[in-house]
Amino acid sequence: MSDSADPEERIDETTTWPDLAIGLYDRLTGRNAEIHYEFEDLTVQVPSGTGDDVEHAEWHVDGGVRVTTSESE
Repeated sequence: MSDSADPEERIDETTTWPDLAIGLYDRLTGRNAEIHYEFEDLTVQVPSGTGDDVEHAEWHVDGGVRVTTSESE
């Protein structure tokens, strides 16, 4: 979309990973949807908090992560 487009006509874009996850879950709930992510030797530095001097845990993922949604009865 062009930067010159009217801001009122723009679709809000997701800019953070948590927003992406929430939006994805909301769209898939009730549709019996399933997403499968496959990772090969992925390393993620997970912060213990916010700020400049936080420690990070290192997570390694080599395999799949499956996300499913369903309606509560």
